[in-house]
Amino acid sequence: MKVGLYSISCSGVWFNDRPPLTVEEFIDTAAKYGYDGIELDLKRPHGSPLDLDERRCLEIKTYAESKGLEIAAVAANNNFASVVPEHIENELLMVREQIRVARQLGAPVLRVFAAWRGVVMRNGIATYEVPEAHHSYYGALDYELRQNIVECLKECAVWAEDAGVVLALQNHHPIIEDYRDMLDFVRWVDSPWVQCCLDAPCLGWTEERQSDTYVAQAVKDVGKRQVLSHANGEFVEEANGDIRMISFDPHIQPVLTNYPAFIKALKEEGYDGYINYEFCHMPFHDGRVLGYNDFIEDQIRIAEKYLRSLIEDYL
Repeated sequence: MKVGLYSISCSGVWFNDRPPLTVEEFIDTAAKYGYDGIELDLKRPHGSPLDLDERRCLEIKTYAESKGLEIAAVAANNNFASVVPEHIENELLMVREQIRVARQLGAPVLRVFAAWRGVVMRNGIATYEVPEAHHSYYGALDYELRQNIVECLKECAVWAEDAGVVLALQNHHPIIEDYRDMLDFVRWVDSPWVQCCLDAPCLGWTEERQSDTYVAQAVKDVGKRQVLSHANGEFVEEANGDIRMISFDPHIQPVLTNYPAFIKALKEEGYDGYINYEFCHMPFHDGRVLGYNDFIEDQIRIAEKYLRSLIEDYL
């Protein structure tokens, strides 16, 4: 199993104490802290198809190779949960272009959502609260949204096959509230070009859903459909070098993600792909918002060591 870094961590979404890292600076950071590969976010400032023509894709691919890094995956941030035709067509067009970018970057996997509300910037920092409070499905029934998602994924699967890029559906809310929802969509689409991105945090932060038994069963149920995974979280490195995970917000994350059980189960299932670290939440501690220079960069460093140590424990 390999450890990658997802570029959302360096994109300026979760910090405003410095400008967003450029793609090259992000790649340098991944190499500096020992990651095996990267996952590029296909939106500005890093990877929007609006900005990435074939020449720019080749530059990024070549630069990553020069640093000894694979482009393990790219991320779509798409939303297929709508009954508004213009919304659906816009999202399909975006994903078709992102598949083109993935092919030109040499990325084997494009991670996709069933649905996504997006983020809103407030005071230079992203928030999920505003989109969650104001998002609308325009009166659509749940089954209507699910049917639209399936039809969109089927259309995208044709383009993915033509490009030789696998779409990895993530078990990420909304609509997907349980990993079995993700499996349902993959089965309904019924294409070898649509597989799974099972993430342990998305199983849910409850005692039951982070139990060894539940985590192991989820990994087993997904099985060989697993083509990508992620990790997020915050960590503390003790003076003796030991690393422990901490809750980034006890109201949101009352139970820590059970990465030991998750990685153990992945190894037992024979998964040898990437688990990509993402710092993807507001770094709010002791009444203030921290930044990249005084917090997030060090989390990137520690996370690699934490994940690597767990993988090595189960070799």
